[in-house]
Amino acid sequence: MGFDVIPQSASEVDLPHRQIGKLLVVSVVCATAWYVLIMLTVGSGLPAAELAESELASADAMTALWNSRAMGNLLILGGIAGILTSWNAFLIGGSRLLYAMAVSGMVPRWFGKVHPRFRTPGNAVLFIGELTVLAPFFGRPMLVWLVDAGSVSIVTAYAVVVVCFLVLRRREPGMVRPFRTPAGPVVGVSALVLTLSLATLYLPGMPAALAWPSEWLIVGVWWAAGAVFLWRLPRITPGEDAEQRLVAAVESR
Repeated sequence: MGFDVIPQSASEVDLPHRQIGKLLVVSVVCATAWYVLIMLTVGSGLPAAELAESELASADAMTALWNSRAMGNLLILGGIAGILTSWNAFLIGGSRLLYAMAVSGMVPRWFGKVHPRFRTPGNAVLFIGELTVLAPFFGRPMLVWLVDAGSVSIVTAYAVVVVCFLVLRRREPGMVRPFRTPAGPVVGVSALVLTLSLATLYLPGMPAALAWPSEWLIVGVWWAAGAVFLWRLPRITPGEDAEQRLVAAVESR
């Protein structure tokens, strides 16, 4: 999910949109290579039996490879730092997304207020920050519920983005596109198939099936709230100037 922070904060990045698109692709490739290297290193650092019993396989593998518990502890400290950086990134992305929803009229305008000095969505930052500070106090079961239920919504959001990508290429071929995807239809259809395949993992009987009723209840409430927010958006008919008319309708509210 960390890659989503890039497009969510794109309007505050001092780079051309085309470069932001390239940066997003490069970041995914680099992260994939990094994760593969971690798995190869951990897999080669411990025998299969020890890997199966380990609760912190990466730290235990580091300890074994360096023959030093200090190196394992150092990796744990790096992991904690990584969690904090992820927390910070999601605070930026989440607050920026909430700000965009407020500007579009989906949520109260209060979330779209910009700080007079720092020029950031101050109310949205404080709101998301307070939630993230309070969340750990609900305990591990609640955090697991939120992560699992949120995963379904994340995959659904990916699917919606891909569908919009394919529809816009067909309906609005002349739309200004600073970043163009080579072989767009092929990439779009492939992404949709892969995304829907991921979504099946959360169905009953699958490896990542959601727990009933807790996690499915969270998903239901979440989607019901999303339907209300969607209903608040202005209705715009398709056309070459659809984007301009949507912006005008939002700004007139």
